[in-house]
Amino acid sequence: MVGKLDPEVLDAHVLSRTGAPDERVTLGPSPGEDAAAIDLGPDSLVVSSDPISLAAEAIGTLGVPIATNDVAATGADPAWLTSTIFLPSDDATQLETVTTQLDRAARELDVAIIGGHAEVLEDLSRPLLSLTAMGRTDDPIPTGGAQPGEELLLTAGAGIEGTAILATDFRDELDSVSEATLDRAAGFFEEISVLDAARSLWPTATGLHDPTEGGVLAGVYEIAQAAGATVELDREAVPIRPETRTICAAMGVDPLRIFGSGALLATVNPDDREQALGALANAGIEAAVVGRLVDGEPAVETGNERLLGPPRDDCYALWE
Repeated sequence: MVGKLDPEVLDAHVLSRTGAPDERVTLGPSPGEDAAAIDLGPDSLVVSSDPISLAAEAIGTLGVPIATNDVAATGADPAWLTSTIFLPSDDATQLETVTTQLDRAARELDVAIIGGHAEVLEDLSRPLLSLTAMGRTDDPIPTGGAQPGEELLLTAGAGIEGTAILATDFRDELDSVSEATLDRAAGFFEEISVLDAARSLWPTATGLHDPTEGGVLAGVYEIAQAAGATVELDREAVPIRPETRTICAAMGVDPLRIFGSGALLATVNPDDREQALGALANAGIEAAVVGRLVDGEPAVETGNERLLGPPRDDCYALWE
């Protein structure tokens, strides 16, 4: 099966095997957390790693914001990036495409690529990237900083990354969708970074998390898991762009269950809600209150559904 490991498997075989203890690690491997924080005094270094193998035509363009989003969602400005590139052949043209995309995307975010590795793995059918992003902050914000009674905000909309992937990787199957809609949706690749949204929310957010694989529903579950609480999600309040609705309907997938990069989830105290929404509006970023945290086991309740684990991304079935 393609996708993230089951939480039980991850807990048993990964999160329980983290090497030597280090008291400088103030935020380490744990469910729902996508970045680490290391106390270097007076600041903390935030570090996050991400692989990317889908959206082969835009892998570098997509990879940089995906890697840096986790740093931004932990309260830090991303500053440095290392890049490991695996290619299915020694085709220099393919390497040129990937590195050109990486360079352009990193420059747009003012991030320096400081090292990495490149090699050929002939068993691959498409390029594979593994990126590590780093940045400094004096106030790390964990995913699990939320408390029952707080509200949940979502910026931008559901399924932004997934919509762009569907519009490009499956364009030939979307003959019922207009070319103009597909072109606009493919342009969503340029909107994957959540850095501006994160900066707007740093003063008020108790927790931040960017939904990726599994979409908004998976991201909300990961907040519930990290916070040890139940999230009551108002599905009707979740912003969904018209292009996303149209393409998801044509492909038979749920907009809340496809790759969600481009959006940012934030938990805030109700007293800080208007300040948070105002800061986002001043930055030109759409946002909505989509739920709240309550006492209970880690779960997501949507009215007609109760999730006790992260859903599998609907896009994976389309590749199988």
